[in-house]
Amino acid sequence: MEGAEWEGVPSSALHGRFLRGLRRSPRGVAVRVGQDTVTYARAHELALSWAGALLAAPGGPPKAVAVVAGRSLTAYLGILASLYAGVTAVPLLADFPDGKIAAMLESAEVSALIVDDEGAALLPRLAHHPVGSRDLAVLAPHITPSAAALSTAGATGPGPAAPSVPGAFRPVTPRPDTALTRPRPAGPDDVAYVLFTSGSTGRPKGVRLTHGNMAHYFGLMDAWYDFTEHDVFSQAAGLNWDSAVSDLWCAWAVGAPLVSVSPHAYRDLPAFVNEHGITVWFSAPSVISLARRTGRLTPGSMPTLRWTYFGGEALQFQDTDAWQQAAPDSAVINVYGPTEMTITTHRHRWSPTESTRLGVNGVVPLGRLHDGHAELLLDADGTACADEGELWLSGPQLSAGYLDPEDGRGKYLERDGALWYRTGDRVRRLPDGQLVYLGRTDSQVQVQGYRVELAEVEHALRAGTPVADAVVVGVPVANSTELVTFYLGEPLSPQELRRALLELLPPQMVPRHYHRLDAFPLNTNKKTDRLRLTARAAELLGTPAQGTSPHTDHR
Repeated sequence: MEGAEWEGVPSSALHGRFLRGLRRSPRGVAVRVGQDTVTYARAHELALSWAGALLAAPGGPPKAVAVVAGRSLTAYLGILASLYAGVTAVPLLADFPDGKIAAMLESAEVSALIVDDEGAALLPRLAHHPVGSRDLAVLAPHITPSAAALSTAGATGPGPAAPSVPGAFRPVTPRPDTALTRPRPAGPDDVAYVLFTSGSTGRPKGVRLTHGNMAHYFGLMDAWYDFTEHDVFSQAAGLNWDSAVSDLWCAWAVGAPLVSVSPHAYRDLPAFVNEHGITVWFSAPSVISLARRTGRLTPGSMPTLRWTYFGGEALQFQDTDAWQQAAPDSAVINVYGPTEMTITTHRHRWSPTESTRLGVNGVVPLGRLHDGHAELLLDADGTACADEGELWLSGPQLSAGYLDPEDGRGKYLERDGALWYRTGDRVRRLPDGQLVYLGRTDSQVQVQGYRVELAEVEHALRAGTPVADAVVVGVPVANSTELVTFYLGEPLSPQELRRALLELLPPQMVPRHYHRLDAFPLNTNKKTDRLRLTARAAELLGTPAQGTSPHTDHR
């Protein structure tokens, strides 16, 4: 890693990956957001300037920097500047409710913000929360297109002023005399990112991911995949999601451009992929069904793709096959891993014959465990099982835990002399060592005393009825649970659907309620929002919503 060593940054530091890309492609595009771009050289210069301003701010260096932004160059460079300053980056989406953002800022002990126009618009509302009295430093830069595109230090260019900062906060302005000459180092145990995930509780939980966690993950990615500066990476998820972390630092390590995927791109996703020559795609699987419904995901429609990764939700056979046909020259990889284990821990390459033979309930296998890690399968009593049970994981990608240690009770556990993360996912181990997903331990519902796995009901709906896709949720009613189906496709009578399901499932597993939708609600990361569907089902049945449903992740 000559670039990192040349700058005095240890090879274990995450931002050393950007320095590698900088040496390889200084004049190349580092990030593209719409029509705005920034080169590697210019991004490096700006990050050094912003990092120095943060470190020189009154009150001393920040412990953590929150990047509160929309899809803008500021968001990406803010993360880089935070790491250049040797502090933790906390990416937050500007369209989150201000109360939620305020709680996250408090939890992460953030003392400085980097904001774009969208983030700056939130500041007056944040000032009314307790966090507004903490004298937070705010860096609100403006990057003009001309300055961003040029690699020379003197380019500033005309443009509108930087976003204004309300009086309740302390504005920070980059100056030539405070700019760093090189990034600050970071050790393996230093926290690089805090990513918030709410899971089933709805309360934000901050996961601390260290430079050492990242070094192991990206070391595997470097060994497995042949990325070069000639690739073009997509960035579909929000920067607060771990797949975006993977996109960002895989692209930056090789000097390749990263292209932010705008919301309107999903109207014709193949056209967007082709326009930008994207070769590496990573998103949630729900993007496939979204693209299929537009009618644009046709065989051969995405010829530029070389590598495709899907993660965060169960990946269906029919969706994977449709994507593979649209991108015939791309390997399609199903990846699995909770945020608490740093991005991914398992991978499986799609094969129409092998994947369908091995998968369960129409879901692509999770695959084999990453090198250097360990996995346990435990039954409900905590006894280790050889072939089926709840998945526990351990290894060098195990995060440093949650910001609030109380959130880790029952999740980070000692066993056999090692620290493990309890995933809550039920899996089956195949004879060749691969895992297949069976469902969530917290999504098995009781219907009149019978245990029902919702994923199995969904598979029966897709395989045995005319619906295009289906989501089944459970709603507590009296001392039992009512199953509610939301489906896509042509309108069908409940009686028709029940008759078809009774040929495939026992009566207690057949839902009583069916509701057609034009599309499933998606969260900001284009994952099916099952929590919203559960709440909608509760409204339809006239009962209060409780808990959540499988595969839910509201990052």
